Amino acid sequence: MNKEMIISTSGHETMAAILEDDEVVEIFVERDQSLGAAGNIYKGRVSKVLPGMQAAFVNLGLERDGFLYVADVIDPLASMDGIDADEDGDGESEGDGKNGASAQQSDSSGSGSGAGRGRGRGRDRNQSDLPIDKLLTAGQEIVVQVVKEPLGTKGARITSHVSIPGRFLVFMPTVDHIGVSRKIASREQRGRLRRIVRDFRTEHQMPGGVIIRTAAADRPEEDIISDLTYFHELWTETLKKGENRRAPTCIHREESLVAKLLRDLLTNDFSTIRIDDAREHQKAVKLVGRIMPDLVSRVQRYDKNFPIFEEYGVQAEIDKGLRSKVWLKSGGYIVINQTEALVAIDVNTGRYVGKRTGRLEDTIVKTNLEAVTEIVRQVRLRDLGGIIVLDFIDMEERKNRQSVYQAFEQQIRRDRSPSKAVQVTEFGLIITTRKRVKQSLERQLTEPCPYCSGSAVVKSTSTICFEILSELRKISGDLNGHRVQLRVNPDVARALKAEERGVLKEIERTLDKKITLRSDALLHHEQFDVMAVEGG
Repeated sequence: MNKEMIISTSGHETMAAILEDDEVVEIFVERDQSLGAAGNIYKGRVSKVLPGMQAAFVNLGLERDGFLYVADVIDPLASMDGIDADEDGDGESEGDGKNGASAQQSDSSGSGSGAGRGRGRGRDRNQSDLPIDKLLTAGQEIVVQVVKEPLGTKGARITSHVSIPGRFLVFMPTVDHIGVSRKIASREQRGRLRRIVRDFRTEHQMPGGVIIRTAAADRPEEDIISDLTYFHELWTETLKKGENRRAPTCIHREESLVAKLLRDLLTNDFSTIRIDDAREHQKAVKLVGRIMPDLVSRVQRYDKNFPIFEEYGVQAEIDKGLRSKVWLKSGGYIVINQTEALVAIDVNTGRYVGKRTGRLEDTIVKTNLEAVTEIVRQVRLRDLGGIIVLDFIDMEERKNRQSVYQAFEQQIRRDRSPSKAVQVTEFGLIITTRKRVKQSLERQLTEPCPYCSGSAVVKSTSTICFEILSELRKISGDLNGHRVQLRVNPDVARALKAEERGVLKEIERTLDKKITLRSDALLHHEQFDVMAVEGG
């Protein structure tokens, strides 16, 4: 598979796209006025403790308080006990538990902020059985990290178990553990990498634990030392900020979008990284030169006047990604509806009617299989998360339903975000859950319609006509014989003169006089004005 990274920087906005075989599959957006919080570390102040929910709200200085669950709180007494670092070769820490960083998530997370939700085998040294009100009190200052962006009306999800991803390692200052990604199979490699980390920690009296990422395999010692040095300096600086600043305040910010993408995603699979900004290009070359020097030549400057996203078809895909209906090449289509609780995706045959001599079942199966590929691409492109319900066209044969489900499972493996799918055979549905730590593309690039309040619908023309009739019936007694001028949107004016002319006649019969109808393009579709004019 050929992969490309296209980066566009314009003033205070940076956007990046990941292309797989010339198809846009992921979009990332970063704007100065709305920088993401995931990965940031804050010195916050507990604003409310809720024993009934075993959780607390913490003031981070953001628009809404962060949500901290009891399992994500460090027990200060437990943290004093300590555990020996993992030296038995069994430190495989890819998402086995609740606390500490997950090598698997760090390797698969586009932003790196997904790290921090797994732990190594065995009980974490800071895990506590104490209730939330024994661990935290209102007004208490606490250092936390955002693991999930604020979404809609919900505040950020936060944890006391800080994790900081590097290119080859993930640093966890609140645990005492050295883990290695399971994908590093060589026992010799695992031992070598573990020794490098252990020796550095001893020499520099560096606290905290480390997960060794898959990217560290076969890397020279200086690359591993480079990450460790970065962690040591960064955490020392972060602690100083925490001591010197008053809560609530941010004491560490995640790296820029471009740096995060290159750090977390760059592999030999990428044939090209194209950047349209000279300064950002230089920074990328410098970073790639440090982490993957063999790939420096693939970082290219795009210097045409034509917008880079237009050149590579990215903008067109973004525009499509903001629409509810997505057409398939065969003529079928899918409809994507996001709600507060879940995402519903419906598949339809549309214009595709199959071959003249074919069976209806064959036509349906072909449409469903084509829809599978597009659905997974749209889920990744739009970064849809939570519960996603896929309503495919009903198929009579069980083997066809199974083949569609298997096709979906195969396609979703290409997605870096963790997900689980289950087939509801009786109803022909597939329900999947997908982890998301940042806002969806729609929520980043759009806002609720001020007219429909986000419902994506407005009242029909006929409904407006009958509302006008109802309103005039209410005020008819107050007109005192005056002429009536009715000002409406052009669509409503046309309807009152055509298919709804019966309503117009009923209005005039109610008022016992002719009315003056005026069309005004400046009026919203649902808006109308009634004016009483002297000289009736």
